[in-house]
Amino acid sequence: MSDSATIHLHPTAELAERVLLPGDPGRALALAQWLLEKPLMFNHHRGLWGYTGKAADGELLTVQSTGMGGPSAAIVLHELVLLGAKRAIRVGTCGALNGELELGELVVAGEAIAADGTSKALGAAERVAADATLTQAMGGEPRTVVSTDLFYEPDPQREHGWRAAGAVAVEMEAATLFAAGELLEIPVGCVLAVSDLLRRQGRERIGEEGLEQAAQATGQVALVALS
Repeated sequence: MSDSATIHLHPTAELAERVLLPGDPGRALALAQWLLEKPLMFNHHRGLWGYTGKAADGELLTVQSTGMGGPSAAIVLHELVLLGAKRAIRVGTCGALNGELELGELVVAGEAIAADGTSKALGAAERVAADATLTQAMGGEPRTVVSTDLFYEPDPQREHGWRAAGAVAVEMEAATLFAAGELLEIPVGCVLAVSDLLRRQGRERIGEEGLEQAAQATGQVALVALS
């Protein structure tokens, strides 16, 4: 890879064919410690930490952070596929758009409304679907989420439109990863933990302990689907 590449694979490191894709590097480290036996860091370029090790099923699993937003996620997935990745699941957080979801609850994304620029640049239509097999393997009811470029949405009308379109939660990377997966011809899924409740009176944020438990749950669900 060139010096401008996002992932610099260490010469002695291995990359698994199955990959978990958290956004946050710190969460990548935590997931690696929770899920892998003797995880080894293979990448730290641009602060995007990546680890590989044996999971509980005895097979290799890679955990690679993507950073924040679609552009970074698209680059990371593209380079992982060049290095041998075959299946990937985004494990991240989201903001709940309706009153049914609770903090810490898991949302399996069956499709994402493409309200971001990167997925559209990759050719996505208004909605882009997750891989059906991975989605089914994660269990639960597949839900519609919306992917956007803005963590703090300044226009409440956009949130209203997303709710009207059936989205239960908003996040930043799923649509891009689904669209990139289609182009790269690999299955991509997504499971999210609710970290914020978006209400008219303002956001309600999950506590650190609750976030840690929810993140661990996303990793466990994704690992089962990839096994």
